[in-house]
Amino acid sequence: MNGVTVPESDEYNGAAPAMLRTYQTWKGSNIFCLGGRLIFGPDVRSVFLTIVLIVAPISVFCVFVARKLMDDFTGNWGILIMVVAVIFTLYALVLLLLTSGRDPGIIPRNAHPPEPESNGHPEHGPGQTQHLPRIKDVIVNGVTVKVKYCDTCMLYRPPRCSHCSICNNCVERFDHHCPWVGQCIGLRNYRFFFMFVFSTTLLCFYVHAFCWVYIRRIMDNEHTSIWKAMAKTPASIVLVIYTFLAVWFVGGLSIFHLYLISTNQSTYENFRYRYDRRDNPYNKGVVQNFMEIFCSSMPASKNKFRAKVMKEPALQPSVVNSFAVQNLRSHLKMEKIEDDREIGRKPGWNEALASESEYQRHYRPKDSEDKDAELDVASSELSRVTRSETIDGRRRSSWGRRSGSWDISPEVFPMASGAGDSNRITLANS
Repeated sequence: MNGVTVPESDEYNGAAPAMLRTYQTWKGSNIFCLGGRLIFGPDVRSVFLTIVLIVAPISVFCVFVARKLMDDFTGNWGILIMVVAVIFTLYALVLLLLTSGRDPGIIPRNAHPPEPESNGHPEHGPGQTQHLPRIKDVIVNGVTVKVKYCDTCMLYRPPRCSHCSICNNCVERFDHHCPWVGQCIGLRNYRFFFMFVFSTTLLCFYVHAFCWVYIRRIMDNEHTSIWKAMAKTPASIVLVIYTFLAVWFVGGLSIFHLYLISTNQSTYENFRYRYDRRDNPYNKGVVQNFMEIFCSSMPASKNKFRAKVMKEPALQPSVVNSFAVQNLRSHLKMEKIEDDREIGRKPGWNEALASESEYQRHYRPKDSEDKDAELDVASSELSRVTRSETIDGRRRSSWGRRSGSWDISPEVFPMASGAGDSNRITLANS
């Protein structure tokens, strides 16, 4: 068959279906690294900005402040100032990686929507589709909590779960999506997120304090004023201003999350004012709330990103041939002529002949191709003669109606009659 053949897939050839890792077929917006061992959000580039905002000031502190303080303190106290700063920075970076590069508590999607629950009294009649309710009621610690159905993940979200529009995943105990760490904050990384924010706050206090210590040492050694001492160490002034501004952000965030932990709320719940007018069913008391966050065992991930899964079958490839393309073209031409007739426009002689020619070429039997060719020659002569005749300066067709009868030019009649017995032209009076 004359045509263009599309390469066939393994399933179409009968071969074994391809096996892929789960992260390779992931439908969310996440970015995976190290073969699915690390999972980030789609805005993972912001993590590098966060790293620069931490490492850059610490580097300036170690070079221009801590190195100078090593000579002012006897024993190992001077070296310890720099060592603590470096270890504290590495600790914050590890917490940042644990927050940003792990599964925050993503709930796997369903391949199909759940079956509607029936209580033996179906509300839908025969022939009607039973729809899933958008909201369901569940009991949590004696309190009724509403859970919603997620159209994207095709599941009912568990309590305290929400769908992140950035990562395109449903996350357990969804707190918020943090752009500074490029990841959702949920059940499995909220602990590390708070520890990262709190350790960054302590690091800002540490650098800020020792910058003032260095300025004070200059004042004592040179017996000068604070302004002259600050002028001798511009790096300390920059770090003091930088850490002062940063501590308002990370420090305020730490205090806010301390309040959330003590009341067992999430940022999402707090901003939605869910527990302002009713009791919080998850509040267990301040001590138990802190124990739940920091001392409870970390739940295992519900996703095995490196597990092998079967590749989803694609659409079966088809063989595209010239015969099908030409049939489609002729079908579209016939539809166009029918549309013109519906709106009151008559097809022109060239459109009618073209459509008739397409029909004859594709749908006539092969054994009548020779006779059809003779008829095509006659048709072309007929069209040439009919278009060329002009009487009294007015163009008219040789097939025009005269006195209630159809006439034909004498030079065309022998040509049409010789096209074959099966294609005779019968002249009749109307």
